Amino acid sequence: MIDLTGKVAVIFGLANKRSIAWGIAQKLSEAGATIALCYQNERLKREADALLPELKSAKAFQCDLSVDAEIESTFAAFQQEFGKIDILVHAVAYAPADEIKNDFIFTSREGFRIAHDVSAYTLIAISRAALPLMTEGGAILTLSYYGAEKVFPNYNVMGVAKAALEATVRYLAASLGPKNIRVNAISAGPIKTLAARGIGDFTKILDTVTERAPLHRNVDQLEVGGAALFLCSPLASAITGEITYVDCGYNITGM
Repeated sequence: MIDLTGKVAVIFGLANKRSIAWGIAQKLSEAGATIALCYQNERLKREADALLPELKSAKAFQCDLSVDAEIESTFAAFQQEFGKIDILVHAVAYAPADEIKNDFIFTSREGFRIAHDVSAYTLIAISRAALPLMTEGGAILTLSYYGAEKVFPNYNVMGVAKAALEATVRYLAASLGPKNIRVNAISAGPIKTLAARGIGDFTKILDTVTERAPLHRNVDQLEVGGAALFLCSPLASAITGEITYVDCGYNITGM
């Protein structure tokens, strides 16, 4: 059994109980970690407040990662509240709706910028902010998707942003390795999250995974949370810069 008692885990990207961030929070909390659960804005505060009582030891923080001043103030609050960070989870991605639904050739300059800023650059920003608090080393984890490697209908610029995110994982792993901080990503199978609602024909993607994946089913949030628990624990002490698939094996299939 993995024991994270005494560890502090900061998790960005909570939207509601269907969020992958929530599945990860549950698993890390069950292992004994103290959780800082972060949501983007006031609209999502109610969701966070409703979920907090289900965790053993947790507090909620509001932080819009597209605003540098909010990142700075939030990490200052972490320092005051916890004194350190051991685990940092980045479950954040966004692209404007039109950039997702339109043909990729019509991706706008601004839509491309926003998708990469929110979905990839924010991992760099929070890793840098966390660095002074990760004095004992630690683990940083983000979430990707197979659309970073292969073309998926209606994923478009988000697939390109996820490819940038995966490259960011490798460069951060090299940058932070000397400080005993590991950086990894989970490439999760499709899950009915709030973000997934913006992807056209998402049900078709779910059905295709069920048909073709070796396990003939889709993954759920808690299974992703279990993999996250492993990657953020001492059991994964020699693993960094990796993209780990948690997709019921879909990524290994051809026809």
